Amino acid sequence: MRLDRIATAYNRGLSLIATFTTRADMGRGRKGHRGGRGGGRGGRDRDNNRGGHRPYETWPAVKKENKRLEEYYNALVDLPEDERADFWAALRRELPNSFRFCGSKGHALAVKRLLQTRYVPEITRITHEGVVVEAPEPVPWYPDGLAWSMTTPKNVIRKFPPFAAFQKFLVSETSVGNISRQEVVSMIPPLLMDVKPGMTVLDLCAAPGSKAAQLLEMIHRGEEARIRQVIRTFSGDEVKSEDVLEEEAARLEADPSDDGRATGLLIANDADYKRSHMLIHQLKRLSSPNMIVTNQDATMYPPLRIPNPENPSKPNYLKFDRILADVPCSGDGTLRKNVNLWKDWTPGNALGLHLTQVRILVRALQMLKPGGRVVYSTCSMNPVENESVVAAAIERCGGPEKIEIVDCSDRLPLLKRKPGLRKWQIMDKSARQWSSWEEVEEYTKSTEDGIAPGRLVETMFPRPATSDCADLPLERCMRVYAHQQDTGGFFITALHKKAEFKAKPEENRKQPVQTKANGKATAGKRPLEEEAKEEAGVKKLRLSEEPIKAEPAATETPVEVTTEVEAQVKPEAVESPPNADATKGEAPAPIDSTSATPAATAPDTAQEQQPELKVKPSGPYEEPFKYLLPEHEVIKNVAEFYKISPRFPSDRYMVRNALGEPAKAIYYTSALVRDILVFNEGRGVKFVHGGVKMFVKQDAPSAEVCRWRIQSEGMPILHGYVGPERVVVLRNKETLRKLLVEMFPKVAGDDWKRMDEIGERVRDLALGCCVLRVEPEGGDEDFAEHMALPLWKSFQSLNLMLPKEDRAAMLLRIYNDTTPLINMGIQRNGKEAKKAEDGKDTEMEDAAGADAADVEVLDAPAAEAEMAATGDQGEATAAAGDVKA
Repeated sequence: MRLDRIATAYNRGLSLIATFTTRADMGRGRKGHRGGRGGGRGGRDRDNNRGGHRPYETWPAVKKENKRLEEYYNALVDLPEDERADFWAALRRELPNSFRFCGSKGHALAVKRLLQTRYVPEITRITHEGVVVEAPEPVPWYPDGLAWSMTTPKNVIRKFPPFAAFQKFLVSETSVGNISRQEVVSMIPPLLMDVKPGMTVLDLCAAPGSKAAQLLEMIHRGEEARIRQVIRTFSGDEVKSEDVLEEEAARLEADPSDDGRATGLLIANDADYKRSHMLIHQLKRLSSPNMIVTNQDATMYPPLRIPNPENPSKPNYLKFDRILADVPCSGDGTLRKNVNLWKDWTPGNALGLHLTQVRILVRALQMLKPGGRVVYSTCSMNPVENESVVAAAIERCGGPEKIEIVDCSDRLPLLKRKPGLRKWQIMDKSARQWSSWEEVEEYTKSTEDGIAPGRLVETMFPRPATSDCADLPLERCMRVYAHQQDTGGFFITALHKKAEFKAKPEENRKQPVQTKANGKATAGKRPLEEEAKEEAGVKKLRLSEEPIKAEPAATETPVEVTTEVEAQVKPEAVESPPNADATKGEAPAPIDSTSATPAATAPDTAQEQQPELKVKPSGPYEEPFKYLLPEHEVIKNVAEFYKISPRFPSDRYMVRNALGEPAKAIYYTSALVRDILVFNEGRGVKFVHGGVKMFVKQDAPSAEVCRWRIQSEGMPILHGYVGPERVVVLRNKETLRKLLVEMFPKVAGDDWKRMDEIGERVRDLALGCCVLRVEPEGGDEDFAEHMALPLWKSFQSLNLMLPKEDRAAMLLRIYNDTTPLINMGIQRNGKEAKKAEDGKDTEMEDAAGADAADVEVLDAPAAEAEMAATGDQGEATAAAGDVKA
């Protein structure tokens, strides 16, 4: 009997281990499966499932029900009975897939045309179970039809080949930044900001970066057309009719001060260091010299110094034309995408974020210019994060006389929406609902301890009749519900700043007075500070946009991750303008619109007279930004080699190292970005990215060849100013295909003839990097876009300096071709090495050696191009350069 019991226990143990291992493997995925005993090919004794493969166990589906959630929103959202049923039914359905075409308007329209002409017709021919499959459709309210969504079930997508081709197109264009996966409702806030060329814009909570990308496109709108007009004017060429567009932004008058180049600015900020690097990954594909990425707490965003031409000795601070505050929220508008919220939703999630959201919005309004606009948004439906935050912030910032809620009902007319709420209830952590703060106070008086229900504060409720903000037109706020146009839930409002104001300090939570038995009065036991600690424990949800993969550089760096709720900037790291009035807890904005307001306490008069102290930013180390003088030897050498026009500014080149000398890469920024980076050095502002990589150091075959080649992301900015000596013009579609498919095609001897119309030009071209200007001729719609690409000429071959994914995407876009890339240098080396080994041709052995040396030089940029996809181009170039040495 005892042996039987031991055997039974042993078998049970094996069964439990096998079950637990299977579940662990499901959590890791295939890459995490390590095999081990019984893994791999089944192990021993697989007939009884002790070591063999067990079927995967599926976790039970999340039950899409939550009593408190449904009770609260049924009372809150005033909908007819039939519409209420649609409301909940929509939230229980899966969210449609959606995406947006990115980049310049002309390029985005060209990529969209491919979807319409090549893929949609094939999809519409599919029938499934006797029904025609729905093809992707444009979002009706998005400008120019550049946003699309699709509701096709996943089992249909996997079953039919046309969807496989369409998915390959989406993946390819997404990898090179031409398409952005983004939830439809999260595209709304940037469209309500009314951004125009030349404006300064701040995105306070920007990661993962889809909205910031929209804003960056708006800043650069029309830039290409303006620059073409300027270049043709100064070269004496006639301005073509295609350059004189009806779009206002494309006219030179829209942003004329820098020869048509965009002079606006986007600062994209996130309080989390790793997320700020995700932001860089998302935005750098747009190749903008007008962008800075910062890593600051949005509630205490520091003032940024800029030059003061009128009085250089007086500090001048940047104020923004537009600010987006898409704040961290509880995210219950994303129930369709984040199904775990059905079981995890509690009222406390929203209550714990209310104060942080108010602080972010107040700080945004302080940093705004008079006449500017802040757009506040959340992916929550809860008024404690929406209307109450708007009302509380306006009340602290001077009331409706200073801040106005903008009526956006005429914007995006095809977007279905509901007005903001004027009255609402608050559900506390124990699921009790309250209509006013007076109710809370009455209840508090009746309790033994005199403590209000957890986390409730006065600003969460509609403003009382005695307040200046009692009649705020909150109906001008915008609520988007899931059932209206098959989207997620969202809240958006636009605020207009009429005049400067002095922000009221944040009031501590009122606590009723208790009386002890000894007659002494005491306050309640839950001060605001304790609740702030609770806030820090609330999980931060930024679920309104598709997450993206972070760069390896960001994931490998050990960092201390903080949330939006936690303050990342110490008060001493934030400089106050000299004329700021001191206010306990938070300094109000000054009347002077030329200076920004710090979030920290303003210094007293004695402190103001002290010299400015250098402050090191906390957190992971970031290389400093050091600008090069126009007279620097490298800058002069580059300008001479590429014959760069003197009209291109030479005082905006920058490197990222403490020595301030070019080592791996040279960046280029706009003038305003340069001024901000220079004037705020040592002031504790955490800049993590700025500018565009323009030149990368490269091994050169001879001393006469410039060692700095033009990087692909800098080419769109520079190519119009490169002299004709370093330009190759390509017009033939098939010639471009050869350069895309073949890496290192040979041009020595008579091989240059294979290059068609560019053959003779590249044969006579001096060695080094040059501009390949693609100027299509003819009526081929797939080959109609003008491009400028970096091309490297060596002794024996050419190489188009593009990452592999860019080559593959271009082949698919222009030629509908998925041909694998061919490395001609490796093939040539292999053949010649074999001949040398067989001893068939001594002369060929010498030629092979020459070719090998050539490929060794050129493989450096090739290696860099391969690694460009990982976002580590500078390190790749340095590593490749070390190979030859």
